[in-house]
Amino acid sequence: MAEHRTMQRAALLDAARTLLTEGGTDALTFPALAERTGLARSSVYEYFRSRAAVVEELCAVDFPVWAAEVEAAMAAASTAAAKIEAYVRTQLALVGDRRHRAVVAISAGELDSGAREKIRAAHGGLVAMVVEALAALGHAEPRLTAMLLQGVVDAAVRRIELGAAEDPERITEAAVSMALHGVDPRRS
Repeated sequence: MAEHRTMQRAALLDAARTLLTEGGTDALTFPALAERTGLARSSVYEYFRSRAAVVEELCAVDFPVWAAEVEAAMAAASTAAAKIEAYVRTQLALVGDRRHRAVVAISAGELDSGAREKIRAAHGGLVAMVVEALAALGHAEPRLTAMLLQGVVDAAVRRIELGAAEDPERITEAAVSMALHGVDPRRS
């Protein structure tokens, strides 16, 4: 019985990822979850009390997975600058991943404060990974710099997600260049 419930919960989360990827937070409704999983709408309520609860669980399940990928890429890099490059490149490479796309859709939506706080905490964990590398490069305010760097990454993610005129690879290269060299083209 417990295994069956675990499988149904996983199916609901997978359906939620698909709905978020296809239509953003507006698409994430209990009737849509029920339809995608073949469960009765009342059964969906047995697993989640609200949309925010679905979102919170997705964050709890998915953020650590791709944060671990970012962390692994940074750990494999040998210099502080290479760690920062890995931090940017890996996040942008994960844009096509359904877990990442769902999280982006979630972040863009209107959510209750609990869900927003979970997202902020998860992003904070990602940002913390790069603070040490920035300190090693000699930044006087590595935490502030890390927050600004994440802003560059978030802007690049949105640009890729929107299907901007530029090729995703060009967006990635521009973000990496900005992360490593700022806006001075002579330092590229």
